Amino acid sequence: MADERYDYIVIGSGSAGGVVATRLTEDPHVTVLLLEAGPADDDDMIHVPLGFSTLFKTRWDWNYETTPQKHLAGRRAYWPRMKALGGCSSMNAMIYIRGNHADYDEWRDAYGATGWGFEDVLPYFKKAEDNTRLGDPFHGRGGPLHVEDRTYDHELSTAFIEAGVSAGLKRNDDFNGAEQEGIGPYQVTCKKGRRWSVADGYIHPAAGRPNLTVRTEAFVTRIVLEGTRAVGVAYTRDGRSHVARADAEVVLSGGAINSPQLLMLSGIGPGAHLRSLGIDVVVESSGVGQNLQDHPVSGILTYTKDTTDVAEMLGLGNLVKWKATGKGPLSSNVAETGAFFSSRDDLDLPDLQLHVAPTGFYDNGMHEPVRRALTTAVTLVNVQSKGHVKLRSTDPTWHPEIDPGYFDDRADLDAIISGYRTALAILREGPIAKYVDEPWLPASAEPTDDEIVETIGALGQTLYHPVATCAMGTIEGSVVGPDLKVHGVEGLRVADASVMPRVPRGNTNAPTIMIGEKCADLIKENR
Repeated sequence: MADERYDYIVIGSGSAGGVVATRLTEDPHVTVLLLEAGPADDDDMIHVPLGFSTLFKTRWDWNYETTPQKHLAGRRAYWPRMKALGGCSSMNAMIYIRGNHADYDEWRDAYGATGWGFEDVLPYFKKAEDNTRLGDPFHGRGGPLHVEDRTYDHELSTAFIEAGVSAGLKRNDDFNGAEQEGIGPYQVTCKKGRRWSVADGYIHPAAGRPNLTVRTEAFVTRIVLEGTRAVGVAYTRDGRSHVARADAEVVLSGGAINSPQLLMLSGIGPGAHLRSLGIDVVVESSGVGQNLQDHPVSGILTYTKDTTDVAEMLGLGNLVKWKATGKGPLSSNVAETGAFFSSRDDLDLPDLQLHVAPTGFYDNGMHEPVRRALTTAVTLVNVQSKGHVKLRSTDPTWHPEIDPGYFDDRADLDAIISGYRTALAILREGPIAKYVDEPWLPASAEPTDDEIVETIGALGQTLYHPVATCAMGTIEGSVVGPDLKVHGVEGLRVADASVMPRVPRGNTNAPTIMIGEKCADLIKENR
């Protein structure tokens, strides 16, 4: 196997990598090796929408932790990341959100990411999409990625939308349309009530192509360089070491943690940091691992009455119903309802998002509820704080140091406190208030700012959206250009969430799939 050769090698089968490999092999004359560190996506809980958090801290999870976070009461934040075909699209909450139109124009204008403005990327969102309800001008039909309205709505989700409208938010049935602001139900990446991941939409339908080789449980340890050209990859599989060569290009799609880690292990990154670990610097690139951004989230937990809790519905009867029909509570994605709004009246764009779940979902759902509850999760989507990913060892199996710097910029804390105020006001409105029994956290229905900050310290966590550690652009510190080619390296591109120069205002799965679609076309144009 040391002599195997392909035109392209794609590292990582996640939301971008799976797309790149599938699109490249549409040309029967192009050979692609797709390497995935995890196994095939063959666990029932991958496909049951309600069951995604049962995969956390199992063999399916990279199981990352951050450094202690000052503003999370000194806690380390747990960061689940999927280790299987489809990457995090096989373990996320399936919410289909693209971000604000202005996010992509900012990539273009502020970071020099030419060709990545909203009008440039919209065709790629549409190309990927098969939306069961929505169409032109903003949505696609017939693409590999199924997007639908959920087949199940909990009464608390419906009531929260009505309460939000009563509180002054406008109803929005398409957060990805002309306007993002408002409150409404989330569309999901599901097909008839079942998760529809990149593995389902792209990889599995292409698996029979003779020019696509998919290797699972193949752990890439470094990119093989000859001078400053990437010529292949080294990886381990079945306890043995292998080398595969790429005659055209290597595409790194490991995500915002693994991609910078692998670049640095291969000698591409901040020189002083690499030299401190004894790594020979092949290409000095100061931005590798820097600029880390994530959406922090913290919840309002409220005990409920005269209703149900979706967590109590993971029973055999509902499983049988879901398997037969794709309907019932197991088709809930937990965070069924959401909203986008601004923390201040002088803002032109929303900086806050709500994720509303008809259960007590906190600490990544690691605690089984003992009492029926509602979670109103306040999420900051215009983030000022930045952190980093750094190596802790030259051993590729060691987890890197991850520091997102949550709330290090005081503006982030002020904004999320404002978000709490809006969410608390919605909870006092009649349609949802009739289901509210009593506060849980914060312990008061009208908490002080200090009590909100204390709650953030206790409940604050990731919304699973790390980006920007291999940022795209032409400004100082950019790691890849608008063509996604790594600056200073030939034959190597990065295509995943790490290339986003700034985190968009919303969930990042759809934008990452878009990046995969656009990367495949950039490569085709270069052939």
